[in-house]
Amino acid sequence: MAITHENNLGKDIQNISVHFKERMGLFLALSPERRAAVLLHLTRHVQHDVVNRVPDHELLATLEHLDPDEATDMIQLLSQRRQKNIIVKLNDELKKSVEILTQFDSETAAGLMNLDYIQAEETSTIAEVAKQFKAHEKRTGRLPAIIALHQGKLIGYVPGHELGFAHPSDSIKKYVRHIATVHHTASHEEVTQLFRTHPHNKVAVIGDHENVMGIIYSDDILRLLDEQESLSLYDFAGVHEEESIADSMRLKVKFRYRWLIINLATAFLAAFTVGLFGKTISKYILLAVYMPIVAGMGGNAATQTLAVLVRGIALKQIEFKTAWPTLKHEVGAGIINGIINGVIVAAVVIVLNRDVKIALILGMAMVTNLFVAALFGTMMPLVMKWFGKDPATSATIFITTATDVLGFLAFLGLATLLLA
Repeated sequence: MAITHENNLGKDIQNISVHFKERMGLFLALSPERRAAVLLHLTRHVQHDVVNRVPDHELLATLEHLDPDEATDMIQLLSQRRQKNIIVKLNDELKKSVEILTQFDSETAAGLMNLDYIQAEETSTIAEVAKQFKAHEKRTGRLPAIIALHQGKLIGYVPGHELGFAHPSDSIKKYVRHIATVHHTASHEEVTQLFRTHPHNKVAVIGDHENVMGIIYSDDILRLLDEQESLSLYDFAGVHEEESIADSMRLKVKFRYRWLIINLATAFLAAFTVGLFGKTISKYILLAVYMPIVAGMGGNAATQTLAVLVRGIALKQIEFKTAWPTLKHEVGAGIINGIINGVIVAAVVIVLNRDVKIALILGMAMVTNLFVAALFGTMMPLVMKWFGKDPATSATIFITTATDVLGFLAFLGLATLLLA
C-alpha cells in the first residue's frame, strides 16, 4: 500500500481515538493519504464511528489511498444502502475489486485476500509475463504476484525479481516455485495455521474448481494475528472485544458490568464457604490473616496454567483426548510448587507467630490449592473448548471459583480438624 508514514502518526491516532467531540474535525483536517494511514490503525469501534460520520466525498477520497482489501474492510462497516452508494462512486479499478471482495464473508480466507496477481501459462516467456506485470502495475499502482498455470491449473508462482534477471525469451516454467493454497471458505484460524506450518510470504486462495481467486500476504496475517492476540487478552480479562481506551464511561460500564456481576456471584460463593467456618476463625484470628495468601497463590498458579493451555489450544498442540501427559506434568508441577511455597510460608508463620499447627495447616493448604489450580487450570479450558466455548473467557470464572472455594475449604477445614 502506497502510504507515506509521516511523523507523529501515533499522535493523530491517539487524538482521534480519545477526543470524541473533536474526532471528525481532527480526521478531516488530515490529508486523504494521511487519513488512510490513520484509519488502518484505529480500533474497530472507532473505525466504525469515523466511516459512518464522514461525508461521502471525503470517505471516497480516503478510500482511494487504501488497497482494495483494506478499502473493502472499511466499506463493510457501513449500512448496506450506503455501501452501494459508495461503491458506485469509486474509481473503476477500485470499484471492480471491491465489488468482487464484498461478495465474500469477511471472516473467511476470501475476506483476507487481495486481487493483485496475474496468471500465465508455464509456456509463457519472461518477456510476455513482464508485459502483463507492467500493465497491472500501471493500472493499479501495485505490484502483482505472478501465478503460473499448467493447462489452467495452478502449479506455483514466479518470484518478481526473475523478470529482471532471466533472459526475456526464457519460459517461466524453469522459475516456478511452490505456493501454498487455501480454500476461499477456510476460516481465519485455518489460514493462520497454514502460515505457521508453511511460513512463506504468500498463499493463493482457490475456488471450488481450484481456480485462483486471490492472494493472501504475510503482512495481512500479521495484522490478523495482532487482532487475535488483542482479543485473547480482552477475553482473558473479561473485557468486551469492541472496547477501547477511547470509549465513554457509559460504554465501558455496558461492556463490563455483566462479567463483574458473574464474578461477584463467585465471590459470594467463596464468602459462603468462609462463613461455614465462622466459629473456627473467631477462635483463631490468625487464620483470617493468612487466608488471602491461600486464595492469592491459588489464583496466580491457575492463571499461569491457564495461559499455557489457552496458547496450546490456539496452536492446536493439545485437545481434550490428548490431555493426559500435560495434565500429569501440570499437576506434578503444582504439587512440587505447593510444597516449596508451603515450606516457605510455614517457616514464616513459625518465625513470626511461633504457631507450628497453623504453619502446618497453611503449608498443607498451599499444596492442596496449587494442586487444585493445576487440575482446573488444565482441564477447564479443554472442557470449554470441547463444548464449543471460548476457553479463555469461560474457563476463567470456573478456575477462580475452584481455587477460592476449595482453597478456603482446605485451609479452614484442616484448621477445624487440627485445632479443635
